[in-house]
Amino acid sequence: MLPRPLLMAALMVLVALGSGLPVPASAQQVRCHVTYGGEERLLVAEPVASPYRVPAQAIGSYFLFRIVFQTAPADLAAVRIYTYADREPAPTLVHQVTHPYPPAPGGRHGFTGLHRVYEPVRDGELEYWCELIGKEGS
Repeated sequence: MLPRPLLMAALMVLVALGSGLPVPASAQQVRCHVTYGGEERLLVAEPVASPYRVPAQAIGSYFLFRIVFQTAPADLAAVRIYTYADREPAPTLVHQVTHPYPPAPGGRHGFTGLHRVYEPVRDGELEYWCELIGKEGS
């Protein structure tokens, strides 16, 4: 069992994450604001050691969205964003972008700027932009 102060700190971070409130700087994250079909979602990625286990998340019935946030080793450090069309027999990559880590300071639409990805079949549009939360090396 965790000591009570550590348990309370962990609980506060979880509550902040769930409520959209700022999290402590020690919890560096990439947050992507995704809009599709009138629905807005906040997708959160934390640093990973290997990109191979990061799953894609379903957005509506057509898109899969994947954020790979890797801070080390230095030669592989980047934020990679993939958008797939969820089609048979396997998902098809329709959009891919790589931002170096640490990303350049962002403006209104974070370090990515506003991106639009279009469905090749149904004429729908997915919009997203991402921001880095927390401090490097925390």
